[in-house]
Amino acid sequence: MARTASLKIFLVFCLGGFGWAHAQTVPGQDGGGATIKLGQSAAPLFGPWKFEVGDSPLDPATHEPAWAQPGFDDSNWENVDLTPKQGSFDPWNGSTGYSPGWKAKGHPKTWGYAWYRIRVSLEMDPGIQIAMAGPSDVDDAYQIFDNGRLVGSFGNFNGGTPQAYYAQPIMFRLPSPASSGPNDSTVVLAFRVWMGSTTALQQPDAGGIHNAPLLGVASAVEANYQIRWQKLIRAYTPLALEALIYVLLAFMAFSLTLFDHTDRVFVWMGTVVLLSAIDYSLSAVTFWTTYLSYLLPTTLRDDFLTPLISAGWVMVWWVWFRLHRPAWLPRAVDVLTVLLMVANLISGSLFSAFVSRSVATAFLPVSVAVRILFFVLLVWVVVQGIQRKGLEGWLVLPTVILRGLGQFQRENSTLQLRTGGSPIGLEISISQIANLLLAAMLGWLLLRRLLNSLREQRLMAEDINLRLIQSGQEQLQIALDVKQAQEVQQVILPEARTVLPGLVIESEYRPARAVGGDFFQIVPRPLDGSLLIVAGDVTGKGLKAGMMVAFLVGAIRSTVDWSADPAAVLKALNHRLIGRGDAQATCLALRISADGNVLLANAGHLPPYLNGEPLEMEGALPLGMRADVDLSVVRFKLAVGDRLVLMSDGIVEAQDIAGNLFGFERAHELMRKAKTAAEVAIAAQNFGQEDDISVISVTRTAMSKPAVA
Repeated sequence: MARTASLKIFLVFCLGGFGWAHAQTVPGQDGGGATIKLGQSAAPLFGPWKFEVGDSPLDPATHEPAWAQPGFDDSNWENVDLTPKQGSFDPWNGSTGYSPGWKAKGHPKTWGYAWYRIRVSLEMDPGIQIAMAGPSDVDDAYQIFDNGRLVGSFGNFNGGTPQAYYAQPIMFRLPSPASSGPNDSTVVLAFRVWMGSTTALQQPDAGGIHNAPLLGVASAVEANYQIRWQKLIRAYTPLALEALIYVLLAFMAFSLTLFDHTDRVFVWMGTVVLLSAIDYSLSAVTFWTTYLSYLLPTTLRDDFLTPLISAGWVMVWWVWFRLHRPAWLPRAVDVLTVLLMVANLISGSLFSAFVSRSVATAFLPVSVAVRILFFVLLVWVVVQGIQRKGLEGWLVLPTVILRGLGQFQRENSTLQLRTGGSPIGLEISISQIANLLLAAMLGWLLLRRLLNSLREQRLMAEDINLRLIQSGQEQLQIALDVKQAQEVQQVILPEARTVLPGLVIESEYRPARAVGGDFFQIVPRPLDGSLLIVAGDVTGKGLKAGMMVAFLVGAIRSTVDWSADPAAVLKALNHRLIGRGDAQATCLALRISADGNVLLANAGHLPPYLNGEPLEMEGALPLGMRADVDLSVVRFKLAVGDRLVLMSDGIVEAQDIAGNLFGFERAHELMRKAKTAAEVAIAAQNFGQEDDISVISVTRTAMSKPAVA
């Protein structure tokens, strides 16, 4: 059936070509018009047309538009010729035979209604049915009148503001004209055209009719109408194919999460590709149908889908190449997404009734700037990927650049740059070429990434099985050793809260693994009422570090039996560590006398905080590095109510998911606000624990006096 219909159309045009259809300009009573001799074909109405901006008043008698009436005097209206210049094309979609609109013909700031009128004298045989094919490129909607009678429209004019659709072929059968002679009939055709503010804002030569309507014998016009529909369907078939390909690609990406749910890139890519498929589907539906007005899909695509897709591609490659620096990039992408949505909403058509034209115009450069920033970020991320992954990054770069350039179609139209064409009847643009290349490349990369992931999992499983088979008893023994070391470490740790005369001591210990490398001892001395505290951190983690902790705690206990001098304790520990390979430890020892005087010696450990402020101490090397250890010693006094806090470097080395360190500034602020050792430990742990965390808080309290007998 389709082949028969196409053959019929071809034959009609062949017959029409051998027939005759000729149009020439002749003067009329209103200063212009055209004479058309009709055979079995049709002729384009290039003009001259009479043109006037604004809308027609209603005739008091008929309540019909006065400017549509055949007797209306339009001699003072402008003359407009729709004949295209040689080689002209529509910069928006690349179609040929394009005539600039009224913005380029003396009305740069005009939007809303305008009228076109033409008087046509037809030389034709009686009884011939005539028809008109409406212009295929119009901004944005129109009504057509034949001798004052409304024939039809393209767009919905029932409400206050007309609803426009993307331009499509349309055909109107005209009533038989009144004859003024044996073979001569005259018709006055009038177009009432409406253009929205958004179109006027975004296109430099928008406004009204861009190609001539076709007038002629109904059979020839209908054949032309069907040919134009076939051309329209072919032109935007790539959009439908893109939508289908991207739906399949999204299904593929989401399906890969079943094989490797730990890789976030599959979810990111599936989401972005699915949004792109929705974008292409919306375009195809709006180009081929009138189910959706121009406003809804334009708002969805420009104001929401485009920002989300632009941001999504940056994050896809950020996750794909496993980048972590700069840590602020994901937040910058969020801000740019919101900014682009706001800029497009204000400069678009959704808020045209509430936003002045000057404000909307001011936000257009913002939209361009944000899209350029997205493009720069995307290229930068891919360049970083080239440095990390090599081949994968080089494969992505060309499609990213092509796709990025394709996102500036609106600006290309402003510069009159042609970004597409119809080499075989299919509308092909740079953006579509990039999207198809990107889809092919994504499919290959996804399969390659999945295969690599499965290969790594298989090798890991084989390695684990081999290790379990070869050293099952060793693994079990190691687990038992770790468990025993963990139990020993729990035994040698002091109580979480200790109350002594004049002192309250709180401690928190949170190892990063089952066995930690932090250690501390709190040793009261009842003979003189003093208190000795030793705290430190050995190098390394796990079982080895735990065994070293047990060794040092034993050394501390044996040392304080004969000396309570902090410097002597640290020198004794240093002596025990020298000669044990890489056995090293940062350590701090302090003695608090009954009167509050404090003597503190430090070997590479973090200085404590006194009432929220760090103590000023000279630096010193950790224990175990040199036989003649050089310590940093300081003396001060704790007054009643003073609070001294010791902490390990696990606080400042805590790291969040974006790679930000907790750092000394946060630690300083935390020491000022936290009231207990537990608050300090919890804050660092919630931020992102990377190392063992230990906190000791010492508060001096008033000593109760004995009652007088």
